[in-house]
Amino acid sequence: MRVRLVVARCEVTYTGRLTAYLPEAIRLLVFKADGSVLVHADSGGYKPLNWMTPPTVVEDGDGSIVVRKRAGRSEDRLEIRIAEVLAEFEHELGEDAGLEKDGVERHLQEALAERPEVLEDGLRLVRREWPTEIGPVDLMCRDADDGWVAVEIKRVGTIEAVEQLSRYLEVIRRDPALACCRGILAAQSVKPQAATLCEARVLGCVEVDLELLRGEREPDLTLFSV
Repeated sequence: MRVRLVVARCEVTYTGRLTAYLPEAIRLLVFKADGSVLVHADSGGYKPLNWMTPPTVVEDGDGSIVVRKRAGRSEDRLEIRIAEVLAEFEHELGEDAGLEKDGVERHLQEALAERPEVLEDGLRLVRREWPTEIGPVDLMCRDADDGWVAVEIKRVGTIEAVEQLSRYLEVIRRDPALACCRGILAAQSVKPQAATLCEARVLGCVEVDLELLRGEREPDLTLFSV
């Protein structure tokens, strides 16, 4: 797997579902072997200014790089006009070892794989670490109506976790057989902003007590007044 990095003075125009323009400035362009293309500035943290997810077609021309991607009946297009290349190189990354989850996430995944019905009545496991082009989904399940459900598991459910689940669903739904796949974010605790975003995106959001799930403690007693 080779990654190509280009530091260049350039302007970027995106057309497709909307139109966006980045005026000329020095930016980092990342072209990954899986077809992902990212345009970064020195500010803004880890998020790119613009990007294209795979599959894409990259065309190098005279003073420009054009990235194209089919999006249903239309086409997304990222045109990068190069004024000056400051640095460029390619490098072999080798085989990806994959992300190692911390102990809590790993144990939570194992427990939920054995008892997915605690997330939703009738939910049953199809596979752990369901592969996608952008990484594995923690659990792929079927619901009581035999519909597909992708489950992303975190120790703490944050906005970033919701975004990750949304990206997985975008890729999964490209398969016509999985076009109606739903998503559930499962975590020991969920930030209020993440819960709000889940609701807005029609995603499930479930808090899971790992000790209770394992049977290591009894449920808290609730007192009812008559």
